[in-house]
Amino acid sequence: MNYRLSPSDLTFLYDGRKHCLVLKVKLGVSQPSIPLPAIFSKIGSLQKEYYSGKRTEACYPGLPRGVVTYSERQVRSRTIESSGLDSTCYISGRFDIVADLEDGSFAVFDFKTGSPSDEKVEMYARQLRAYTLALENPADGALCLRPITTLGLLYFTPDRCELSGSMRQLVDGAMQWVEVKRDDAGFMAFLRGVVTLLDGPLLALEPETCDWCRFRLRTGASPAGSAATVPGHTSSPATPTCPTCGGSMRLVNGKFGEFWSCMAYPTCRGTRKV
Repeated sequence: MNYRLSPSDLTFLYDGRKHCLVLKVKLGVSQPSIPLPAIFSKIGSLQKEYYSGKRTEACYPGLPRGVVTYSERQVRSRTIESSGLDSTCYISGRFDIVADLEDGSFAVFDFKTGSPSDEKVEMYARQLRAYTLALENPADGALCLRPITTLGLLYFTPDRCELSGSMRQLVDGAMQWVEVKRDDAGFMAFLRGVVTLLDGPLLALEPETCDWCRFRLRTGASPAGSAATVPGHTSSPATPTCPTCGGSMRLVNGKFGEFWSCMAYPTCRGTRKV
């Protein structure tokens, strides 16, 4: 199988949501769409519009000299193979901005609103490394930019609000550049781990780290009214795994009574008798 991996899924689904990552990539079952608050999308859109065509030195002091040339472009990598694995993968997504540097190389930037932390930076680094891999190793006809020598996050941290005139308000804040180091070998090893995960059985629900898994467990994976769904009770009947895909199952009422049905239904139609 050739798995499609988006940079955002590698960033937001992999940590603590591996069950949902496998559901989406392997079985085509996505979490319900929960859009970001519109204000964050608007801030990102305004930033991309403002910085497009600007000198990198104007974006943030000390950045390599160049011009922001590309904004919100689609990328797709060639097929990525891993030694010893039959399955392959490819990267497909859309970056924020890329700058054309004076030395002939390129810089990939991603906008973030909030306060940077080591944990978040390492998580977002996967996005930038995925874009880099796709841009330097593109599929036929896809955007090709190489070499990429600079990766980083441009953080906007709002800290002040003031009126600028009649019926106008400004939200002001600090800009901070956080450089991300290239780690090609480490990222390829990470992708190998992702493909190995996808080739394996569907993992159990992860209610401790995933809100969607917690919701499904509370509302569907156990019989209604059982101990598993009653506050204050921790015991629950044993839930079998799907004989077809190895995933979690839920108890449902059918035409001929109760039976266990795969949580990935209708993509997977595995069943078990009660």
